[in-house]
Amino acid sequence: MSLLGKAGHGPAANESGFAAYRSGVERLLASYRAIPADADVRLAKKTSNLFRARAKNTAPGLDVSGLTRVIEVDPDAKTAEVAGMTTYEDLVAATLPYGLAPLVVPQLKTITLGGAVTGLGIESSSFRNGLPHESVLEMEVLTGAGEIVTITPDGETGDLFRGFPNSYGTLGYTTRLKIELETVAPYVALRHLRFHDLRELEDTLEQIVRERSFDGEQVDYLDGVVFSAGESYLTLGRQTADPGPVSDYTGMDIYYRSIQHDGAAPKRDRLTIHDYLWRWDTDWFWCSRAFGTQNPKIRRFWPKRYRRSSFYWKLIALDHRYNIGDKLAARKGDPPQERVVQDIEVPVERTADFVEWFLREIPIEPIWLCPLRLRDSGATDNARPWPLYPLRPGHTYVNIGFWSAVPKTHGQMDGAANRAIEKTVTEFDGHKSLYSDSFYGPEEFAALYGGESYKELKKRYDPGQRLLDLYSKAVQRK
Repeated sequence: MSLLGKAGHGPAANESGFAAYRSGVERLLASYRAIPADADVRLAKKTSNLFRARAKNTAPGLDVSGLTRVIEVDPDAKTAEVAGMTTYEDLVAATLPYGLAPLVVPQLKTITLGGAVTGLGIESSSFRNGLPHESVLEMEVLTGAGEIVTITPDGETGDLFRGFPNSYGTLGYTTRLKIELETVAPYVALRHLRFHDLRELEDTLEQIVRERSFDGEQVDYLDGVVFSAGESYLTLGRQTADPGPVSDYTGMDIYYRSIQHDGAAPKRDRLTIHDYLWRWDTDWFWCSRAFGTQNPKIRRFWPKRYRRSSFYWKLIALDHRYNIGDKLAARKGDPPQERVVQDIEVPVERTADFVEWFLREIPIEPIWLCPLRLRDSGATDNARPWPLYPLRPGHTYVNIGFWSAVPKTHGQMDGAANRAIEKTVTEFDGHKSLYSDSFYGPEEFAALYGGESYKELKKRYDPGQRLLDLYSKAVQRK
């Protein structure tokens, strides 16, 4: 049943939230009807967390401006109902006053709930909570046929529920999501463990994921940073209600630099839960250095409100539009750059192999590590299949993120570094996210990202091919 027909939602229903949602859906449907029948259906959305270029669309887009708010938080049931274009920043602001948070909060504030589900998201709770789509209880989706359908794991639309993650808007757009929340403490105590050997880091990471603890202390959050083959770290987070001093990395201090230390013993730190969830956003991990923001002389005068990923995105958009980076490089006599902005997953036992290959072949550092397991992995028979991103149930993977550029070499084919990464990831039984540039051939792409399952979903939910297909969108940049 569509929420459009609901008069309320239990005794504590937020009627104004649901009324605003229904109005937003009507506006969305009106904009769908205004798109010419021979034009591709796309969002009329000014912002994006995608790094791949796409062709301009001259037709009007879907109006999602009314689908940007939290509809309701139910603290007793530990659930939230949100419109599809709601950002995690707004959702966290609505849930933390209840001592609750989404099970997985992707790193950047402007990532939307719908985007994290259809494009995959991850964070340091993913080793115990899986990926964002695994804590979704119900969704409403605008399909390519222009219909609003309610999808759940086990209903007649269960095929769309399972096929929606990693579909990137090619099977429809979420208008509403009902998600689980979890209780969180007001602080996170951190331990930064230094490693001089990547094999030791890999073994320790696997042990922590298995035991959910380290050296007698519980581990609630786990990620890591590799600065070089001889300097890498795992950061272990433990929720705590104990009061005490906390660090602030929204000012002059920079979070990722705070991780580094020379001692054999772990370096300890504390953050509020709010600042922990958004610890990477202030400097967009470490990518703010490209804009000079990490230079103390510049940082002192860079307004705090502009030290956030959404503002850096605007600077990146200007660079894409005017090719500023390559023009400046040419003035210095430097070659143009190939953008290498990717997240990949490899099985945990191949983590050191891949990182060693990467550091040897691709001159980018630091790189981010984040372990994950499918949430139902404890019982393989109960694990839900996610055909468009088929991770093995019961197995630990490590997300490896690297976001920079490398010099183009004269005579090499377009995307040489990215192609080498794709080849190596496949050889290591891994997967690559599709938010950035991809170079797969059609057959290889189909084998990696859903194949026949995806074709059947397109036939059922987008029979008129109003939405782009996944290969056209992810690889051909249409």
